Amino acid sequence: MLNIPTQSFPAPRSQQRVAPSGQSRRNKVDLKPGHSLMDWIRFSKSGKDLTGLRGRLIEVTQEEMQKHNTREDCWTCIRGMVYNVSPYMDYHPGGEEELMKAAGIDGTDLFDQVHRWVNYESMLKECLVGRMATTVIKASIPSSPQTSLAPPMSMAAPTEGDSRPRYDWFQTEATVHLVVYAKRKIPSSGCTIVDLEAGVLRLEVLLGKMSYMMHLRLADEVEGNVAVHNAFLVGKIQVSICKQAKGKWSSLGQPLEFHNTFLRKKDRALHYRDCVLVSKTEVNHNTHMFRLQLPRGTVMHVPVGKHVYLKALVQDTEVVRPYTPVDQNLTAASQESELYLMIKVYPDGVFTPHLNSLHVGHCVSVSGPEGTFSLRPLRDVTYLYLLAAGTGFTPMARLIQLALQDGDTIRKTKLLFLNRREEDILWRCELDELAARHERFQVEYVLSDPCESWTGRKGRLDESMLQDVLNRPDGSKCCVCVCGPNAFTELSMGLLKQQGFSEEELHAFQG
Repeated sequence: MLNIPTQSFPAPRSQQRVAPSGQSRRNKVDLKPGHSLMDWIRFSKSGKDLTGLRGRLIEVTQEEMQKHNTREDCWTCIRGMVYNVSPYMDYHPGGEEELMKAAGIDGTDLFDQVHRWVNYESMLKECLVGRMATTVIKASIPSSPQTSLAPPMSMAAPTEGDSRPRYDWFQTEATVHLVVYAKRKIPSSGCTIVDLEAGVLRLEVLLGKMSYMMHLRLADEVEGNVAVHNAFLVGKIQVSICKQAKGKWSSLGQPLEFHNTFLRKKDRALHYRDCVLVSKTEVNHNTHMFRLQLPRGTVMHVPVGKHVYLKALVQDTEVVRPYTPVDQNLTAASQESELYLMIKVYPDGVFTPHLNSLHVGHCVSVSGPEGTFSLRPLRDVTYLYLLAAGTGFTPMARLIQLALQDGDTIRKTKLLFLNRREEDILWRCELDELAARHERFQVEYVLSDPCESWTGRKGRLDESMLQDVLNRPDGSKCCVCVCGPNAFTELSMGLLKQQGFSEEELHAFQG
């Protein structure tokens, strides 16, 4: 056994990532009272020995790992680090059954399937047993001084016929310009994220499930503002930056980690930037609109249907939550330099009380856009149905705007908006005004706990309600989007499939 001080045993680099496309979230279970995330944070900070090793860190062999495979003694390995997850069993939102799938084995793949973006290193740091022992395999390698390792495939120079993007650059006395050739059409909804800070440029181009990255320290000092110009049909992106001092550069700069790489989005780490809270306004009795200012040097547009992750340190534990940006209102688009987030504050929650406690001028860490939603299937849709519960309305807000702006392609957009009480309905006045102005938009409200004067639809979502709301005219192409709490989403998707909607016609927004 190894008795290594904690500071000498660093955890691997944090890799906040998004769940792979096509993977749904784990099913959540009802936790016992006193077993919330905040309760776990308090318990893990209590000073109790959660590993059973009295503070020691050990090197774990495969044979030793396999011995710890019971409910009371459960070890698992994530990216080479071994954790005793038995103390966490009753706090795990996915339940004991999910954790036990990785008992005594490497659970990295299972973890990545459902919540790759969760910072397990911070959540489980008090449960760290040690590092997984590595097996050294000797190989015969020619000892020639001319031998060198080839670069990884993502770093290799493009070959003829290679479909990976490439870049070039040119300059004037006062400016430097980078040009990315995507070698395909790029979405007009935005696919480029630029961060320029302290002379370091990070440029990411999101192309479907792939991510093209440029990352380098520029050769000389530049101004903080960045301009991005897109030629959507030819797949060309130009980034222009002003030099601080006029003159010619001999090179563009020094390449940094992951420069000129083309990776699957799920295989790269999320990048966070600090955004400033500009204002916080009340939407209803428990929901606020948080207006965030992007840093100078950042250009980021969040496409319709995509979300961002917010990250904060709560009681020394890193907590990450997904939120879908909305526009300032249902009729006006937001500035690209700002983000508007409509967030319900839960008094007994972990993240939202922290967020609500921030004052104007404080910073919030925000990721780039993520999510599997694609606008492509909507091109031929004639009927768009949106099922939202509570703050599940947020991804629907911009979808409604898009559907009404997109000519006559979508003949009807209907929102079925479910809430508990009348005062819970978000943007009700705006929705009613929009429905009054646009024949192609309809909204219907459903309350599960209405007052006596409520004359609208009552109850909870069921098969009968969906049959009344969702019409499928012959020859029409439909799309149904769903967002809300887990139980609502799972129920809705099941009922929709029973009514004959195919997988291709359905999309569940899940964070």
